[in-house]
Amino acid sequence: MPPIPILIGAAVIDSINPCAFGVLIFLLAYLLKTSKNKSKILIHGLFYISAVFITYLLAGLILLPIIGSLGNLSLFFYAGIGIIVIIFGLLEIKDFFWYGKGPSLTLIPGASERIKMYAGHISGNIYSAFLLGVFVALVELPCTGAVYLAILSIMSLSGVNAANLGWLVIYNIIFVLPLIVILFAFYKGLSADRLEQWRKKHRKIMRLSIGGMLIFLGIWMIYTALG
Repeated sequence: MPPIPILIGAAVIDSINPCAFGVLIFLLAYLLKTSKNKSKILIHGLFYISAVFITYLLAGLILLPIIGSLGNLSLFFYAGIGIIVIIFGLLEIKDFFWYGKGPSLTLIPGASERIKMYAGHISGNIYSAFLLGVFVALVELPCTGAVYLAILSIMSLSGVNAANLGWLVIYNIIFVLPLIVILFAFYKGLSADRLEQWRKKHRKIMRLSIGGMLIFLGIWMIYTALG
């Protein structure tokens, strides 16, 4: 597994992804239009975030042994993933300078419209909020999954074991913590508009931070594989 400071640092950087923030803020704004009951909105938000956590955790549990089995064929496999991770990092850094121009790590095409459509069905059913969280976690993977892919690849070098599984849980708890903070800030009275303004103001530095972490992890993977 990666050194603990690298794993924790990667989880913290991964958790500040503007894609994840944007969908939650949209959901809260939509729910406020359909219900003025903040407690009800809080419960919907917690179900949504729980779904994101569980989906990412299950994805990690599925991908970890798959990546490990492929990597056993050749350490060059890890080096190849490392190069891909570095490319992802460069795309994120590009968005610091030229946000939205050229290729970017974004939601799966068409996902935004589907999210809006599905959000329209959750105002009266908390379980549909959970299902929306599962859907969002899956369609967000191209935007939020690069750091996770790197960490899973590094973890797979030591195989599937209790330590890796435990750190995978911790990683995903850290990943959703900012979403919980945003949810409770909204519950305590911070408007969705203010939250969205904050997200837009800081999204470039978020991208830069994620890009820097991806390049670091990619270099680490190449060094581990070939060093």
